[in-house]
Amino acid sequence: MDSAGRAAVIVNPTKFSDVGRVRRRVEEVCRRHGWEEPLWLETTAEDPGPGQTAQALEARVDVVCPLGGDGTVRAVGAALAGSGVPVGLLPGGTGNLLARNLELPVESLDRALTIALTGRTAPIDTCRLELLRPTTSQLEARLEDEEGQPSKSVDMDDAVDDRTSPDVREEHRFLVMAGLGFDAEVMAAAPEKLKDRVGWLAYLVTGLQHLKGPQFTVALRMPGSGQVRRRVRSVMVGNVGRLQGGMELLPDALADDGTMDAVLLSPEGVVGWVATVAQLATRRRIGHRRVEHFQSPEVRIVSDKPVELEIDGDTIGTVMAIRVQVDPGSLLVRLPGTAA
Repeated sequence: MDSAGRAAVIVNPTKFSDVGRVRRRVEEVCRRHGWEEPLWLETTAEDPGPGQTAQALEARVDVVCPLGGDGTVRAVGAALAGSGVPVGLLPGGTGNLLARNLELPVESLDRALTIALTGRTAPIDTCRLELLRPTTSQLEARLEDEEGQPSKSVDMDDAVDDRTSPDVREEHRFLVMAGLGFDAEVMAAAPEKLKDRVGWLAYLVTGLQHLKGPQFTVALRMPGSGQVRRRVRSVMVGNVGRLQGGMELLPDALADDGTMDAVLLSPEGVVGWVATVAQLATRRRIGHRRVEHFQSPEVRIVSDKPVELEIDGDTIGTVMAIRVQVDPGSLLVRLPGTAA
């Protein structure tokens, strides 16, 4: 009997205490569904997924399954975008945010892999991000302004003083969200050991320690609209909007609507954060303008000072500006349902 196909599994071995046991489980599920033994590829610190994805495409597999954290999913998904080969999302990290937003199982490897092998294929959007790095003087000015408590996440190596250098600009692709400010600081500061022990609650613990961090002023521009200037603590731009714990940060965001959503958060102090969280949880727009939502296929954001950036949970360092564009239907994913 001919096999139903072959999967590639791209695993981050640091996420598992017994990688061999996980591999045996994956091979068993593949056999159960009549698939060939999977192509098993492990990521490394030097290559967190793009190289392994290229190997999988070269092997002409039928589905590519990242098995790791959100960073592994992003690395694999970004490399698969536009390839016509679907991604099958397997739970292996702290967040599993894309899987949660697509209502895929995040507690069962067997169920998730079964969907990857036998589910229907559907297109979703991805987002292309271009960033602008700061200069040394801009980073030094920020540190001097932080009233004796400079941010521990600022890295002077992010500076690019030769503005004609190609290193001034970088391009990335993300699947879930990009964040400037508070959330990026939290991602950078959350200890790996704490994440391993308590999961996504580690971000909550770290976030409470960063509530009083520095605000910054952004100029936000979208096609067909005027410029918006706000003093904020955090800016999030997302393809999907659900966080861990069910919080809908971007309640109108859909993975396949050909647009992206942005939210500006402008709390002041702990009391302001309490009100901000209440507004997000209830979707009420009362009193102080702490939460503002925008929607567009493209957004440009310029900051008045260097600010931390994260994409899909990976910290990217400090930037002065970002431009984000949606790439509609560029990634195929396996979802629950009968394959065509």
